[in-house]
Parts: sequence; C-alpha cells; structure tokens
Amino acid sequence: MQERPSLSDFALPAGPAQRRQSVAVNVGGVMVGSDHPIAVQSMTNTDTADIESTVAQVMALARAGSELVRVTVDREEAAAAVPHIRDKVRAAGIDVPLIGDFHYIGHKLLAEYPGCAEALDKYRINPGNVGFRKKRVSQFDAIIETALRYDKPVRIGVNWGSLDQELLTLLMDENGRQAHPISATAVMREAMVRSALLSAARAEEIGMPRDKIILSAKVSDVQQLITVYRMLAQRCDYALHLGLTEAGMSSKGLIASSAAMGILLQEGIGDTIRYSLTPEPGGDRSLEVKACQELLQSMGFRQFLPIVSACPGCGRTTSSLFQELARDIQNHIAARMPTWKETYPGVEAMSVAVMGCVVNGPGESKHADIGISLPGTGEQPAAPVFIDGEKATTLRGPKLAEDFTALVEDYVARRYGGASRQDDAA
Repeated sequence: MQERPSLSDFALPAGPAQRRQSVAVNVGGVMVGSDHPIAVQSMTNTDTADIESTVAQVMALARAGSELVRVTVDREEAAAAVPHIRDKVRAAGIDVPLIGDFHYIGHKLLAEYPGCAEALDKYRINPGNVGFRKKRVSQFDAIIETALRYDKPVRIGVNWGSLDQELLTLLMDENGRQAHPISATAVMREAMVRSALLSAARAEEIGMPRDKIILSAKVSDVQQLITVYRMLAQRCDYALHLGLTEAGMSSKGLIASSAAMGILLQEGIGDTIRYSLTPEPGGDRSLEVKACQELLQSMGFRQFLPIVSACPGCGRTTSSLFQELARDIQNHIAARMPTWKETYPGVEAMSVAVMGCVVNGPGESKHADIGISLPGTGEQPAAPVFIDGEKATTLRGPKLAEDFTALVEDYVARRYGGASRQDDAA
C-alpha cells in the first residue's frame, strides 16, 4: 500500500523569492536597492516651467507617499525653474528627492543651467535619444561627467518606443546572418538589455561608480516586460526600476502594471516601482502612488496603511450598510493616518474587517485585529465586534457606524499607544 503523505509534504513556504541582491544607491537620502525597501516613485505631468503648479503637484505626490518624484526638464525654461521648485518644496518641509528627466538636449541644459544640475537628486538618461550618430557618445559622456561633478546618481532608462536604432539595426543584421535566426521581437528585447548594459559600462569607464547607477528597460506589453527584466536581472547587479510604460487608463493600466510588476517582484526583481498610468482628464495624479503602495502592501513587501477587508456582497447582503461602513472606515483611516503615524508607531500593520453576513463574517472578523460582522438579509439586526480574535461587544441601532469607528479609534490608542507598548514590554 502506498504510504500516505504527511502534512509536512505540503508545507510549501509562503512569500516571494529571495530578493535579488543589487548594489545600493543613495538618491537624495532615499536608499534604493540591496536590502532596502522597494521605493515608490511617481512623475509630475505639469509644465515644469510653471513653478507654482509643479511645486503643488510635487508636494501632493510626496504627501500621498511618493518617495521619489521625477520632473520633465525639456527646455531652458524648465531647467531654470528646477532650483526654484526645489527651494519651494523644501521650504514647505518636504524633502522628497527630485529627479530630472532628460531627452535630446539634456547635456546642453545641464551644462548651461548649473543650478538645475545641482538642485536635482538624480538624472534620468534615455540612451535611445541622448544623441544621434557621432554625437551620441559625446553627449552621453557629458551628462555622466556632470553627474560626477555634482555627485549625482543616474538612471539609464531604455524604452521600447525610443530604442537605439543603430544598435537595433546592428543586431537585426547579425541575426539575419544566423543559420537559425530568432524572432524580431526577441532581437528587440536583446537590444533593450544590451543598450542598458553598454550604457552602464560606458558610464563606469568615465568614472561613475556602480552605486550611482540604476537601470530600467520599459515596454508596454506585460509578457515582454517580464522577459526583459528577467534577462536584465540575470546579467547585472545594478539596482532596477520597474514600470510598464504607457500602461493606459483606469483599470486597464492598473491591472496590466500589477500583473507585470507583481510577477517580477515575486521573483525578487525590482528596487523602485512606478505605475505609468494615463490620468483621466483633470484626474488625481496621486492615484499612481496609491497603486504602488497597494501593490507592495498586498504582496507583503511593505506596510503603508491598515488593511480593510470587506466581502464583495451577494444575495445575502441586499442592504448597502456594510458597503457604506467599509467605505467610511477606509476613508476614516486614510484621513487619520498622518496623525496616527506620528503618534502610534506600527499602526500601518493593523487589519480591519467589515463583513456583510453570518457566512464568513465572524470568521473573517476574528482573523482581523478588529472586525465587525453586519447582519445580512433576514438575519438578526445585531453586529458582533471581534477584537484580537475574541468577541468584544455587539452593536445595534442607527449609531452602529459611529460606534464601530469609535471602537477602532480606541483600539488604535490602546494597542499602539505608548502606554500599551510599555505594558507589553513589562
């Protein structure tokens, strides 16, 4: 008789693969790579020459949780504005590192506007359009030399849509001469990886240390992005910035970016991330920051906000009460977090459950730090509240939402307040 397997045979470890060990880079005081937390990055979409609107958006992104903010530096007016933007942001008490995004004439702007070169915390260079033909190397070198002069790190960011055409043509010709050529798409992937690595090697030749270099290789297709970054991760130990470029709008952009970056992060690849979402007209730019945070938190890499679990609803939950309470509690937590983070260290790890009926409600509520199981259709009009796995009270009546919010506030103060921590230590 075949031996019955034991439970230990099925005890697969939960969690991501071991983090790829990359070289750590200091970007304006934020450490990127190695064992440091995966950093959240965003980018303004204001005209950088418009100082006031750019300052406002940088501050909004930073307050939303962006740990690195990139601004476009595309012309003289933008370069001249950068030091003023930096000064106004710092005067407001926000020290988020500023990254300059350079294309075509970055070498010229950095040379002619030393205040811009000094004010930025990192330069982003695209080797596909840093210069053309004979000027490519000299203009790339000029940016690296400026970065060395001001002791700034660089991100060498290759993009599918602006790939180095000379390198691509060379590789396509080589491939065409092979007895068994690979696909044109595979050649493009190799061109992207090689462009990043050759550019990094050139930067090192000039004198740029490895701990000043971050690489990225962005495409707009999920499977291509995964493959390109796997190739890049296998062939270098530079810190890597992840992002699906031109991800799109709304749920499409969110889902595609999450699918691509989630797989790579699970494999231990990625040191900074960004959701390159197309905003709705007049939409909130900070959505991309929130998406980064939610991805990292849902995968267990970082904690930013307490998690609010809520059931999706079914025929048992024809009342909208649990939906309204879940929304209100989530909004309450978001509004209170700036104060809570200062007063109650560790509160970001708290879990809250707002459930809609008796099927999974009590069980999910017990698993949360604090949870409530609201009555479903036809159930008794009572809502048991569970705290740390034990039933603590039962709420009823028109003030149920208000009462549960008060219980959450009380729980935060007791569990994460100084007195509570001292009692735990004792």
